Order: sequence, then structure tokens, then C-alpha cells
Amino acid sequence: MISNENMVNNTLQRATDTRALKVGSGVVAECGRMFRELFGSRKAIIVADTQTIKLAGQAVQASLSEAGIEQETPFLFDSVGLVSDWTFVEQLDARLGTTDAVAVAIGSGTINDLAKICSYHAGRSYMVVATAVSMDGYTAYGAPMIKDGMKQTFDCSAPMGVIADTDIIATCPPQMIASGYADLLAKIPTGADWILADRLGVEPMDDFSFSLVQDGLREALANPRSVCEGSQDALIKLTEGLLMSGFAMQAHRSSRPASGADHLFARLWEMEHLPTSHGFMVAIGLLCSTALYECLLREDIGSLDVESAVAAWPTAEEARLEALVTFEGTNFPLIGVKETSAKYINKRELRRQLGVLKANWGEIKAAVEAQIFSFEECKRLLAAVGAPTEPEQIGISRSRLKESVIKAVKIRRRFTILDLGLRCGLLNKWMDEIFGPGGRWEIEE
Repeated sequence: MISNENMVNNTLQRATDTRALKVGSGVVAECGRMFRELFGSRKAIIVADTQTIKLAGQAVQASLSEAGIEQETPFLFDSVGLVSDWTFVEQLDARLGTTDAVAVAIGSGTINDLAKICSYHAGRSYMVVATAVSMDGYTAYGAPMIKDGMKQTFDCSAPMGVIADTDIIATCPPQMIASGYADLLAKIPTGADWILADRLGVEPMDDFSFSLVQDGLREALANPRSVCEGSQDALIKLTEGLLMSGFAMQAHRSSRPASGADHLFARLWEMEHLPTSHGFMVAIGLLCSTALYECLLREDIGSLDVESAVAAWPTAEEARLEALVTFEGTNFPLIGVKETSAKYINKRELRRQLGVLKANWGEIKAAVEAQIFSFEECKRLLAAVGAPTEPEQIGISRSRLKESVIKAVKIRRRFTILDLGLRCGLLNKWMDEIFGPGGRWEIEE
């Protein structure tokens, strides 16, 4: 069962949307009781796909029936080709528009997000039965969807109830567990991104949300081999770690606590329709982010030439035109203009931020070093759980990865290590270190 009951209870007391959570072996049997406590005599409609209904559909239906919950015919997506695309939102919106039944989502990332956003559109809450630990979005506020070619996060409430039966989760494909592990490992550099944003006065730290993600994170990541072997204790800790990340996003009403530069790479590649899992994209993203942090920590920031960086800083119009060129010919040509413009700062503010960085570098460096894992340690952990450690393993060449760095910094307004490198005038230097001779991902001529 839940490894830290007090932590979960305290989190639920402060959660804005989620009221009930069950994690452990056999807890799917409590689905009906949870539904009754949360939704009373409302009808239920299972939302699943043709694969997830096989994993837990019978058990969920039986539990709902035992609790006396009236059920409508399940709404099933075809699991082949199901992605977080607005086309599928429209399909489920149409079905929920014909009933006042409460959705019981059975699935992981895509199913949960579809049920989340469509329930929100219908003006009601929902609950979810997790079938995998492939991502951290179960308890998160908001749902990422591709609409008009762009990956966007839409406002919508988190589920009112969550069931995570580790017996079911243990049967999911190993790559889905590896994907979830990679998503959780990414919270390490993500935390460093927020530390930087906070110290430079870009986005203040929310101590509660930060702690929800970071407290217990290293313990949850400590035994990747046990996770692969289906250890109940290891799976529970992994599941809780991902759920706590979702609760942090719910509390903060933003994905900032759980999403940094690593997720910007994933967002880009998802929009480019890279045929691999979200977590595996994040795995390569977190490695690239970590490599950039290692470059930062080698810099003598105390000697940074602030005025040279300020002099080289583009005007707002120059930044807009550069962003337009960066995404020219894509299915999302204006995203860079929108996001770059939203986070653009003038030279006065740049001078202030770099001055703060330089004057406080000793303390900032110590905080980052305490937060970050080494590149080699991240590779070791990812390899142990069966996640990719090289870009080629997910269909990304090293040249494309290098190009993705420039695109990722422009694809979202969130401040990360990418922005720090750009504002210091060091990002190109770091890229040369990473992709040049002897670098982490040397590009051979």
C-alpha cells in the first residue's frame, strides 16, 4: 500500500481537485466505493481504449456494479494511432455531451488527458484508474494536446479520484515503466531550472510545490533494477513519485514544478511527430539538459562580461524575426514568435539578471550542484531501467539534436537552462562543447 500515508493525506488536504487516492496491490476493487463516495448516485461511463479495457475493464465494471453504480456502455477509442490530438477530444466531447454520466478513465497518459479535458468541457469531474506508470500527468492540472499543429497545455481540472493498482501496473510493457522512470528522473534538472528562475527573479519558487516533487525523489529513483523486476515496493515509490509531481502541478496550477528544459525537447519532437513515447523523448531531453548544466558549472561566471552579453542581446523585433525563421516550413510556424515575444526581456532587465547571477554565483552554483545529477549517473540510471541514453535510439540524429536546442529555447516561454545560456551569450559555446570533438555527442564530419 501507500509507502508514506502521512505525506499523501497532507497532500490531499491541500489539493484543489483530487479528493481520493488509492495506491497498492488490489486497490482496483475499491473503485466502486470511491466512485460512490465522490459522486453519489451519478451514473458512470468508462472511457478506455481497446487495450486498456482488457487490462482493467472487467475489474472496474465489477467494482462499480457491486457498489450499485449504474453504468452506460463504455466509450472505447481504437488504441491504434491514439494520440493527444484535438480530433480525439472532439470525439469524446460529442459522447459526453449526450449524457450526464461521470467518466471513469482506464488508461495512462493519453486516455487520462482526453477524459480530463472533455470532462472539464462537460462541466464535471471524473476519476481515473491507472494502467501504467508511463508519465506524471494523472493528478496534474491541465492537459497537453496538439491543436492546429501546436502542442499546448489546456486548462482543465485534475481527477477527483485516482486508483493506481500496482498489480495492473506491473503487467504493463517494460518500456512504459521505463518511460515513467525517465519522466521522474527528469525532475532532477527540472528542479535546477526552477532554482535558476527563482534566484534570478524570473519566476519565484513555490516551496510547497517544489517539495512535493523533490522530497522523496531520490529514494524513488534509487532502485531502477527493482522497478524493472516488478518489485511492489519499487513500483509503489515510482507511482507515488509521479503522482506527487502531478499534485504539485495541480497545486501550482502550472507544470512548472515538474517540467523544465527536458520537456521542451519532448514537446518539440511530439509536434514533429517523432514516433516514440513521451518518456523516452524526455530521457534524451534530460540528458541534454544535464550536459548543459555541466557546461554551466564549469564556467567562471564570476568573471562573466555582463556588458558584452547585453550589447549582443537582440532587440524585440530581431528576436521575433529570428524565431520566425527558426520554425519556417513547419506545421507550427508562429509558435516561436508567440513564445519568444512572451518571454523577451529588454537590455535593462538582462543587465539586472546577469548582475544578480554574477554577484550571487557562489550560492547559486552550490544550489545547482546540490540538485543536479551527473550526466554519467543519469545515463546509468536510464540504462538500468531500459530507457534510451543516445538520441539515435529514439530516431534523433546528433545533428538534429543540436538543432533542437535552438528550437527548444524558442518553443515555450518557460525559463530554463537554455534561456540562461542564451542570456549569458554562452549557449553556442556550450553546444560546441557538447557536440564538438570529445563532447558528449560528438558530431563526426
